Amino acid sequence: MTRALLWFALPALLIPAMLAGQGEPKDTGATKAPPKPEQFVTRHTIVVGGKSITYTATAGTLILRDKDAEPIASMGYIAYIESDVKDPSARPITFAYNGGPGSSSLWLHMGALGPRRIVVTDAGPTPPPPYRVVDNASTLLDRSDLVMIDPVGTGVSKAVGKKKDKDFWGTDPDIEEVSRFIRQYVTDNGRWNSPKYLLGESYGTTRSAGVVDYLQSRMGMSFNGVVLVSVALDVEAIFNWRGNDRPFPLFLPTYAATSWYHKVLPDRPAALDPFLEQARAWALGPYTAALMKGDQLTSKEEDSIATGLRYFTGLSVDYLKKANLRVTEGEYTAELLREHGETVGRLDSRFTGVMFDQLTQNAEYDPQSAAIEDAFTAAFLDYYHKDLGVPADHDYKISADVGEPWDWKHRAPDGSHQMMVNTGPDLAHALEFNPNLRVLVLNGRFDLATPFLATEYMIGHLELPPALRPHVVMKYYDAGHMMYVNEEALRRMKADIAQLIGGGP
Repeated sequence: MTRALLWFALPALLIPAMLAGQGEPKDTGATKAPPKPEQFVTRHTIVVGGKSITYTATAGTLILRDKDAEPIASMGYIAYIESDVKDPSARPITFAYNGGPGSSSLWLHMGALGPRRIVVTDAGPTPPPPYRVVDNASTLLDRSDLVMIDPVGTGVSKAVGKKKDKDFWGTDPDIEEVSRFIRQYVTDNGRWNSPKYLLGESYGTTRSAGVVDYLQSRMGMSFNGVVLVSVALDVEAIFNWRGNDRPFPLFLPTYAATSWYHKVLPDRPAALDPFLEQARAWALGPYTAALMKGDQLTSKEEDSIATGLRYFTGLSVDYLKKANLRVTEGEYTAELLREHGETVGRLDSRFTGVMFDQLTQNAEYDPQSAAIEDAFTAAFLDYYHKDLGVPADHDYKISADVGEPWDWKHRAPDGSHQMMVNTGPDLAHALEFNPNLRVLVLNGRFDLATPFLATEYMIGHLELPPALRPHVVMKYYDAGHMMYVNEEALRRMKADIAQLIGGGP
């Protein structure tokens, strides 16, 4: 989602020892002091829906310990807790995070959930600073306390003791790390009897499915609800590589929505929703059947599928045939507006940007990220240090460089080992383990990172008993992966989450 920040530093006091001791510092016998938690506490008031809410903001760290009570990580978080609540057990609490993997939580924090929100330009570049930060009328605080979590390597979270950051950079270590944090936070703050919710975006949905099952089945902590924002449970359904044809039909309706939005279709229908229903049916029917035939597809069948793809995408039949009827997301975003010298956004395909190389096969960057990234970064860091009172020497990392070392393997609830993670079985197990659990799934129609038909496919393959299937509710917005950059979508998103928690419109 964002550029990774890499920081390399070698303490000066170790350099002489390393030179004198063949690269190893001499053992002085000194014992390193154990890490201690920190808390920077401020008090604020916000008006939401005509109601004044006084709350405490805590930007802090929690020292995570293993089963032997040894410190393994200093986990950073920002908690917003309503003040003067007589019975905390009646007050819901929501734990939230972004994805990546390797992203801090600032996007959901400053874009959707927190009490302060940055105003960015929807479907266009946000002008340079000063940026506009306002009270968030769609904050979750009128419905729930909120804890924003930064996984190890992001924010101020880091490994301690004998652990290294990279020890946490894998599907299962990440699930365990976040689960242990939540359990410890709940214990430390006396919230075991409070209604509890998880909210994750993108890879944060991969994490949430694993975390809710881990906490319920291993740690005795039941949850009331889970909010999945831009879903990535089954990674193989959205990452294409040679021999994996599954993503191509699942991306097709989002290609259709994007081409409709940019008015490049040869026969553009007036309304989007009926067109997307048509795209769903064709993608899962004739298109999937054709791809399953592989090299056995006849020339006549190839012509028919290429014509269909042109109808839904606006791309030329010649280009589609050269692509072997398989156009990747990177190729599509580069090709769609090539004649205009523009690239289409990945996280939100309503965004466009200048194409640097008009001969490129794949998009060179994501215009949506370029349009909002600097604004989110500046607004959050200004808020973090000024409003929340965190000293400037506490360096907050927007993201961690976990791309290469990330371990995508996962052990499913039935004990099977997956080489590429799919936490759909974890979510299904969590719903079956706790039949009162509710799941809200939020989709952006213009999201080319986690397309909505792929999400429908993932949810449709949870293999839930019929009685539990209504416990998973899908919502759609005319925006992208971060649907909350669109203010109307943000308002609807808040209303949908409020309804899940209770007392919503």
